[in-house]
Parts: sequence; structure tokens; C-alpha cells
Amino acid sequence: MKIFTEHQQEVAETLRKTASKSDWTDWKWHIRHAIKSVDDFERVLGVTFPEKRKRIFERTLRKFPMAVTPYYLSLIDPDDYENDPIFHQSFPSADELSIGRYDMTDPLHEDEDSPVPGITHRYPDRVLFHVSNVCSMYCRHCTRKRKVGDVDSVPSRADLEQGLEYIRNTPQIRDVLLSGGDPLMLSDEKLDWILTKVGEIEHVDVIRIGTRMPVVLPYRITEDLVEMLKKHHPLWINTHFNHPRELTASSRKALRRLADAGIPLGNQSVLLSGVNDCQRLIKTLNQKLVKNRVRPYYLYQCDLSEGLTHFRTPIGKGIEIIESLRGHTSGFAVPTYVVDAPGGGGKIPVMPNYIVSWGPNKVVLRNYEGVITTYNEPESYEPNYCDRECANCNLQLKEEDAEEKAIGIEKLLSDWDDTTSLTPENNERLDRRDDAA
Repeated sequence: MKIFTEHQQEVAETLRKTASKSDWTDWKWHIRHAIKSVDDFERVLGVTFPEKRKRIFERTLRKFPMAVTPYYLSLIDPDDYENDPIFHQSFPSADELSIGRYDMTDPLHEDEDSPVPGITHRYPDRVLFHVSNVCSMYCRHCTRKRKVGDVDSVPSRADLEQGLEYIRNTPQIRDVLLSGGDPLMLSDEKLDWILTKVGEIEHVDVIRIGTRMPVVLPYRITEDLVEMLKKHHPLWINTHFNHPRELTASSRKALRRLADAGIPLGNQSVLLSGVNDCQRLIKTLNQKLVKNRVRPYYLYQCDLSEGLTHFRTPIGKGIEIIESLRGHTSGFAVPTYVVDAPGGGGKIPVMPNYIVSWGPNKVVLRNYEGVITTYNEPESYEPNYCDRECANCNLQLKEEDAEEKAIGIEKLLSDWDDTTSLTPENNERLDRRDDAA
């Protein structure tokens, strides 16, 4: 770890000779000094590309721009950058210009499923609210490469109001995911305003934020930001670690701040050829995430966006990785492996087949060791017939929370029960009262 700490200081000094320690931990400083050209990349990292490759890189940037935070660049090993997972995720490749015949500009049809600007409504009870299309770093594997580098990519207040109005007028929406870009590129004040407005909508139960800041710019997770976020519970945050090396001391500190604030954390990794397509790497990553109170949520199959062919693996590779996790590590360290269906079909879970065979009375199963066993079905199960007449259903369709009820002496001790005394049944004194009445 020490070598990377020293290298981070070298990067800071290269970018600005007068850079102080406070500069390096100032997230806005990193935004201002993002590396956006091949020349700057060479200068800061201290490497020199062959001239022919350099021209190819620059041609790639004309189609798919580059932006790398000094922090994230400082994690690259300059002596082995060709194989470095940080390098592959942040630096342009000539392969991005090879547009495959199955590649699509908008493979998930997010724009098709957008009823108003900024809203993608695909699932019945939840929406994606694009509050910013700006990122601190442009990931080379981004599914929204069509938006990378857009100059008019920050939604106006009027656009945000349209999105809010759509949510208000659509009562089935109970879950709103703030996405982008990266929502944490917004100022604390603007993000506070959005969270307040969404939180005021009565039918919204939960708000989520999708961000890669803890990975590529952990200094954005300031104490002020966390104090503001704490006001908006129930709030969930999903982040995007792809490789164990991304869990630096600074990233762990950022995650600790968020977790200590009571914010549940999840992680969405993307399976990337040449970066993390290895059972050992994914297992190590997920175990490190769990150690830092982050629940591995999804492992994504790489999307069919333009220029991502070189990143894609066969689905069989993902199934192999899940096979190496299930039973071999804690269940909550095993993400759901999903294919986000082209055409807007949504996330489809894919996993190894654990059912060997299936008869009318028993199911034959196998476990992670290859042990084959059976589960006997109940002999007399009668399913609850559902005719959609809920008022006549024999199940208790009480969906509100149960109420606590004090019993016995607890009634006298409890603060929520008004009982002041308990009197045995057939009390003669009370019987006389009744007779007199």
C-alpha cells in the first residue's frame, strides 16, 4: 500500500507543484485537474506511448472522450500499466472504435422508456431519475457512452421539475433511483433540494442513489455531505467497485462514513474481460466489500453498448464465477448475476442450475460440492385458491404493521397503555356497584 501512497503524492506534485495535502483531499480540486488528454496522461503517469498507438488513442477520444480523476489515475501501476485493471477502466482503447454488429447506441432502450425528460420508467413500481449526466471519471465500459462528454448534460431546474411532477402523478412509484452520470457531482445544496422534493411525495417509500464516487473520488464523501444525506432516510446507496485494488484506505474511509450514517450500501460490479473475469478476483472483491459493510448486489453481464465488445465475456464465464461463490463464501457475499436485456427487457437473473430433476413428489437437487440430494414435496398441500376477490379471502390480508399490545402487569408498566389497575373477575365490590346501578 505504501508504494501507491507515494505514487499518489508524485501525481499530485506533477499536476501542481504547489499542491498541498488539503488540495489532494479536496474533491473539487480533482474535478478541476481531471486528466483529459493523452499528453497529460503520459506526463502525469510518467509513461510514453509509441507514436502510432498515441495517434490511435487520440482518434478514440474524438468519439469517446476521456476524463480521469488524479486520485484514480494514481492507483495505476506505471510499471505494468498494460495489465492494470485501473488503466483498462479509465484509458481509451483502439478496440472502442470496433463497433460490433450487435452493438447499440442505447441497448437498454432507456430513451424509449422515458415518458418525460430525465425519467426512465421500466419497472412498475420504480423509476430511474437522471439528475446529472456528468461524471468525475468516464468509465470506458459505460453503458451510457452515448451521453459521455455531452456539453448540455446537466438537467435544468425545469427538466428536474418535469421529472418530479411525473413521479407525483404516478402513484404506483414507490422507489426512486437517482442516477446519471453521477448524482454526487451535484452540489450538496442541489442534491439536498432533489432529495427533499422526492421525499415529500407521499407514495415514495425509498430513495436510492447510484454513484461511483467512493471508487474513483472518495474525497467527495465529505462529513458535510453525509450529514445532509442523513436527513433523508430511508436512503440507500449503490456503488460500483469492479476490482479489489479499488478498495483503498480512502475508499474504505468513505464507505465507513456512509455506513456509520445508517445508509445501507450495495455494490454493482460489471464483469469485464481483462479486468475481473476471474473467480478469485470476484470472490476477494466481494469479501472485502462485505468486510466494509457493502452488500454485493449485482454482477452485471457487460451491455451491448457501442465499443464494448472487447470487454464482454461469454455468459458462461459469469455462471462459472457464481458457481465458485455459492457455498464457497457467505451467502450475502454472493451477488445476483444478471443480463440487462437488450431492448429494455430489464434485469434477467442467470445462475447455475441446482435442480437436477423434478418429479410430482420430490425434487432432486445438487449442492456446491456436487452432492445430490432430494427434497420431498408435501403429500397433502392444498393451494389457497385465488379468485382475486380479496374481501372474501381466508388469509389475513392486513398489510399495516401489527400494533404492540401490553398484557397483564406489563399494562401497568407500559407508557403506551392507559390501564391503571387490574381487577380479578367476579369481584364482590364491583358486583355491588353494578347492583346499585
